[in-house]
Amino acid sequence: MKLQLVPISIREANDFVENFHRHNKPTVGAKFSIGCSYDNNLVGVCIVGRPIAIKNDNGFTAEVRRCCVLDESPKGTCSFLYAAAWRAWRAMGGAKIITYTLQSESGSSLRGAGWKVLYEVKARKEGSGWTSRPGREWQPVTGQQKFCWGVS
Repeated sequence: MKLQLVPISIREANDFVENFHRHNKPTVGAKFSIGCSYDNNLVGVCIVGRPIAIKNDNGFTAEVRRCCVLDESPKGTCSFLYAAAWRAWRAMGGAKIITYTLQSESGSSLRGAGWKVLYEVKARKEGSGWTSRPGREWQPVTGQQKFCWGVS
């Protein structure tokens, strides 16, 4: 058996995130999502949308908003999904794709997919930045330091 990409709706991907993501909730919107199966079972999803940070939202940059895999998924599943997201975005005419990880996370799946750390993001205080806009909910993960990763 080997990992296989499978088409998946954003709703199905968000349901997977709701059930299995360690610290994030489902996304509100997205451009596309990708599923990954192993032995005919869904083992991971990737949801790609517009960048949250306005400075990155130039029409040619996308952001992996969620990458979520089952604990028992094969080694390399996250890298497989990150690489697939970049290929799909590039095929759509995109020039760059980014994502964020907590600084406490290793980033090995991103390095395995050829992504590089672009910059560091400082922790935010509750009610600051994008969470100050109506409809945006504060999550504890927002208050942690992160790395922005990307490939172009």
